[in-house]
Amino acid sequence: MFTSIRWRIVFPYTLIILATTLGLTSYISHQVRNARQADLETRLLAEARLMSHAIVDPLAAADVATLDAQAKQWSMASGDRVTIVGIEGTVLGESHADRETMDNHLYRDEIWQAVRKGQGMAIRFSRTLDADLMYVAVLVSREAVSTRAITGAATYSGVGQPVGVVRVALPLDEIEANISRLSRNIMVAGLVTVLLAIGVAFYIASRTVRPVRELIKVVEDMAEGNMRLRFLATTRDEIGQLMRAFNHMADQLREKVTTLARERSRLSAVLRNMADGVIITSDLGEVILINHAATRMLRTDEDHAVGRSFAQVVYKHQLIELWNRCQQTGKEQTVTVETGMEGLFLQAVATPLHDPVSSRMLIIIRDLTQVRRLETVRRDFISNISHELRTPLASLALVVETLKDGAVDEPEIARHFLTHMETELSALTQMVEELLELSRIESGRVPLDIHAVPVDALMNRPFERLLPQAERAGLTLSNSMPDDLPLVLADGVRIQQVVANLLHNAIKFTPPGGAVTVFAKVEEMQAGEGAEVIIGVTDTGVGISAGDLPRIFERFYKADRARSGGGTGLGLAIAKHIIQGHNGRIWAESIEGVGSTFYFSLPVASSEL
Repeated sequence: MFTSIRWRIVFPYTLIILATTLGLTSYISHQVRNARQADLETRLLAEARLMSHAIVDPLAAADVATLDAQAKQWSMASGDRVTIVGIEGTVLGESHADRETMDNHLYRDEIWQAVRKGQGMAIRFSRTLDADLMYVAVLVSREAVSTRAITGAATYSGVGQPVGVVRVALPLDEIEANISRLSRNIMVAGLVTVLLAIGVAFYIASRTVRPVRELIKVVEDMAEGNMRLRFLATTRDEIGQLMRAFNHMADQLREKVTTLARERSRLSAVLRNMADGVIITSDLGEVILINHAATRMLRTDEDHAVGRSFAQVVYKHQLIELWNRCQQTGKEQTVTVETGMEGLFLQAVATPLHDPVSSRMLIIIRDLTQVRRLETVRRDFISNISHELRTPLASLALVVETLKDGAVDEPEIARHFLTHMETELSALTQMVEELLELSRIESGRVPLDIHAVPVDALMNRPFERLLPQAERAGLTLSNSMPDDLPLVLADGVRIQQVVANLLHNAIKFTPPGGAVTVFAKVEEMQAGEGAEVIIGVTDTGVGISAGDLPRIFERFYKADRARSGGGTGLGLAIAKHIIQGHNGRIWAESIEGVGSTFYFSLPVASSEL
């Protein structure tokens, strides 16, 4: 109950009012009782003095019968209890009891006070009347020459001679009844006041708590993500100041949350689009973040990786040892991993994140497969070009040495060697020209004159030019292109160069009796980007091995069979870059010993097929 602010306000407020009411009731009752007792004492004192004047002579004469009768008479007239006591304490008259059975009253409080001071008062329980009574006693004196009287152990000095004491008593029941009625009235009024106070307290507490409850509701909604809720501050008190302060805090919080969300989105975009894999692990080795590149390299997914141990995610013992070394040394560690099955070449760098709260670790995984492949291509390129240059240069050196040894003096031999030198120089010149052309094409310095052209115009000239060569090789060269092909966007000269290169290779690597066929077809491009024309050259030649097929478009790369047939090894590389300049694709399919098919695509010039 006391967890509520309302009850924290109502309960103390009610408790204070109730305690105040009880205290006030007690105080007023006490004051009224004292006042009533004082009034009663004054009244009884007046009655006792009046009675003392009437009984001086009988008291002095110790006339017991008269005194006892007068006591009863006065009691009947006033309703009080009247007792007449001699100066020695003997009861000489009593209105409510048998005086002969009563003890000596000299040392009763009120009697003793009256003897010593002239009057006395006491309140006590009367066994005779079985009630609380107020006793008031007055000393009775008569005029005498003697101004001093001896009364046992006590003395009294005055203008008269003391002869006895008149005592008047009255029960306090009436006073207590009045006090009880007054207390009940005060308590009723107090209870009404308490109920009214509780109502007022509830009202005040409700008005005070209502904004707090609204604040709680708004905070809960904000915790669920609704950052637009605000308070309407209608007061200028502390609650209004709290609402305005909360609204200001909510504005600042929303701005910071928006900024953090924006930064988080940017960070997520960076991590999502990074080429390098990123993994962050906890101090216990659990993966708490992994990006798409890392999941791709490790053949896993984010849902499977997050929350699992680093060892369960990477599997590779080199990477696990890398994490352990970094954890133990607290320094950056690097390792290179080569996966045989997937053919990936990875470099991993583990760096401890110096976080005062926990020992997290950042692992960056770089896919160096392409770099390594390019390095392999570079080595092969150097090896191939060295081989291609070594053969004609060695031949030229041998011819020059032969001529120097005397062959120059023999015309027929000299003419033969000069012809051979011219052939080798032509091969070197062709190689240099093709390298320069490939370099210009790759750097984009060769402009392409692309416009709409018919497909047969691209195919007929190289087909007719290489037809005699095919016939000399004992091959059948055929054209199976349909007549309704659409126009394509192409540079005619460059595409004819590509077709000639493909036809030349097909004729060169097809044994006598084989066939070379040129064909074309129309296909829809992916993602609804229109149509394209696929042009192909197929042969029944020696084919290409599966190991060599992915690399045949590299510069100077030639399969073992191709090396015996001559050529620079640059034709397919040039063809690839020309087709890529047309936004097309080029690829090959081959079965070793059965034949090969080379394809390339060109975009259609219009949407009308």
